[in-house]
Amino acid sequence: MIDIVQLEKLGKEQGFSYVEPLDCGTLELREEVRQMCEANTCHMYGRCWSCPPGCGTLEECREKIGQYREGIIVQTVGELEDELDGEAMMETEQRHKEYFYAFEKILRPHYPNMLAIGSGCCTKCKVCTYPDAPCRFPGQAFSSMEAYGLLVTQVCQSNHLKYYYGSCSIAYTSCYLLL
Repeated sequence: MIDIVQLEKLGKEQGFSYVEPLDCGTLELREEVRQMCEANTCHMYGRCWSCPPGCGTLEECREKIGQYREGIIVQTVGELEDELDGEAMMETEQRHKEYFYAFEKILRPHYPNMLAIGSGCCTKCKVCTYPDAPCRFPGQAFSSMEAYGLLVTQVCQSNHLKYYYGSCSIAYTSCYLLL
């Protein structure tokens, strides 16, 4: 059993806006989310180990997630000057990734078999070795929730966490599967 009070305290100290318990039984891997990846609007499909198809099939992702019962879901919420404030969106995303990487380092000694699933593609390396060579940092690389076929709004709703905080805000969401 995880100590959510301690994890929430550590996560908020790290900088996350919200840290909530995650019931891994609520994680539904959806083909239609994977199909959104295949549309390649982010231009990462087939370009790195952490995105499809490099991160594995939906069935392989389902098998990995199936090993876990509990976890935590974390969010960084940023305020925007207006709905098109791209600069604040990118700054919030960068902060979220910094928090995510730093918190992963804190959690890993306590949860060595943890599965960290982030927001956006892995940015550990400037240029990914995919598909020509193995991942340089397989224990530190992470896939996005969408790469795993997770609909982030559904994961948030199923775990009692808001996803939408108003028209002048942006939320980045990630999770750590711990047990």
